[in-house]
Amino acid sequence: MANRQGSQVEITPEVLLKAYACGIFPMAESAEDPALYWIEPERRGILPIERFHVPARLIRTVRADRFRVVCDRDFDSVIDGCAEPKPGRARTWINARIRKLYRALFERGHCHTVEVYDGEALVGGLYGVSLAGAFFGESMFHRARDASKIALVHLVARLRAGGFVLLDTQFVTDHLEMFGAVELSRRQYHRLLEQALTGEGRFDALAPQRPISGREALLRATGNG
Repeated sequence: MANRQGSQVEITPEVLLKAYACGIFPMAESAEDPALYWIEPERRGILPIERFHVPARLIRTVRADRFRVVCDRDFDSVIDGCAEPKPGRARTWINARIRKLYRALFERGHCHTVEVYDGEALVGGLYGVSLAGAFFGESMFHRARDASKIALVHLVARLRAGGFVLLDTQFVTDHLEMFGAVELSRRQYHRLLEQALTGEGRFDALAPQRPISGREALLRATGNG
């Protein structure tokens, strides 16, 4: 269950950041529906950064460095990837207003991408919002096996390097549970959010467009390379 309210006022990037600071985020019914709704789940998913777990098989894949991983290079292509239909989801909630708002946040340095490339082809990635010591994961996608999981490992490596303390996943999925995602009550979540907002995370602590090796990503994300 989640509180859901339609937006009756214009949503600007500034309004959007204030909403995140209050524990709410926008979603649309579909790409064709121009309306946005404010969502505040009763049970909130987070991924504890300090207890991030990488399954053994994925560790081997990340170490193999089959893919090149960078950040903040091609925001629009990441949004396109996240909006693609996939098994179990024929329609996307990413509409034109979502695209416009998050691009504006990207231009202001408050929205970031992690991009996974096979040669020059974008095969996976994710995007989310940074605010003080919190990072709010929005969506991820893959076109090659494990690409979105590799993006998540690299995201956590960069968040830990940058001093972030909260990784909000909105909800908990089977995909995220394997990494240690947990559900919190609304009260528990707000307590962690308030603490994170007093911090100062730096997404650029590691140069965003400089690839780091899988071994370095694992070492930074888990303490074990």
